[in-house]
Amino acid sequence: MRRLSGLLGLVLLLLASCGRHPPPVAPPPQVWHLLEGTAAAQWQQAGIPDEGTIEVKNGELHLSAGLPMTGAKWLGWDDHLPQTNYAIEYEAQRVEGEDIFGMVTFPVGSHAAYATFVLGGWGGTVTGISSINFKDANENQTRGEQRFENGRWYRVRVEVRPEDLRAWVEDRIVVNATIKGKNITLRPGFIDQCLPFGFATWGTTAKVRNVVVERLR
Repeated sequence: MRRLSGLLGLVLLLLASCGRHPPPVAPPPQVWHLLEGTAAAQWQQAGIPDEGTIEVKNGELHLSAGLPMTGAKWLGWDDHLPQTNYAIEYEAQRVEGEDIFGMVTFPVGSHAAYATFVLGGWGGTVTGISSINFKDANENQTRGEQRFENGRWYRVRVEVRPEDLRAWVEDRIVVNATIKGKNITLRPGFIDQCLPFGFATWGTTAKVRNVVVERLR
């Protein structure tokens, strides 16, 4: 009887000690900095006719004005990076001009579907997603307007999820669109030269910095 009591006490002690173990720590989110280290060397000209030059300098992506468009694409977006449940953050500045200066093109769900977040389009004020159900940012429900100053940095965040796209400018949400069951395509033209991921301008000189991609849980 004494032996059984001792064994029971040992079992209870082991169970109690197991209960004191801390819960497993969640792994840190996966983050990619696209203008740092070896990633910075993977930017190149998009190949748009009559585009301006692009250059990575001091942690910034510089895009000179094209006639009318300039594009830069990042070649490192392979199957290791997400196509959905991820966020893009960056800062963009329109140096000269009056139109698009921080337009980003990115995968949506797969390498077969892409969209573009337009920043400062159609005369310099329009924001939105091109294209949803074959309507560009100036025509669909994501269209918004905001005045942008030359020489000022603007923080941008874009979130891609299976059923929605969201975008913020300076912490103000400007896109909150349901995409379930909708056609997500690129606007006709040369924006497809920026695939699989890239930035473009329209008649402007611009800078982009602090480009970060984060996998969302």
